[in-house]
Amino acid sequence: QVQLVESGGGLAQAGGSLRLSCAPSGRTFSSYTMGWFRQAPGKEREFVACINESGGSAWYGDSVKGRFTISRDNAKNTVYLQMNNLKPEDTALYYCAAGISFPISHVSEYIYWGRGTQVTVSS
Repeated sequence: QVQLVESGGGLAQAGGSLRLSCAPSGRTFSSYTMGWFRQAPGKEREFVACINESGGSAWYGDSVKGRFTISRDNAKNTVYLQMNNLKPEDTALYYCAAGISFPISHVSEYIYWGRGTQVTVSS
């Protein structure tokens, strides 16, 4: 069983940056596609980004292209989401997820999920 634990969330000002981390435990995650999603109050869970097993390919949601970067370090068993030029509309609970195929942007295609880390961006 893969357990995913997100960290790095917090409060940032518009235009600022945050870096989220996701550290799976229980088994190696190097054979999984890793993704990030977010969910704001009253809204559906939204795809943010995903990265393939090797880290050589990434896929982004339209709302974060050019501002967010997903990466992974398989030696450290960690996946990252670098968030730059943050906007108030980026405020949400951010989830890390693991799946099999690539690219995958639908919630139903991911197998394992973390509990989320809150990101709040003030204007």
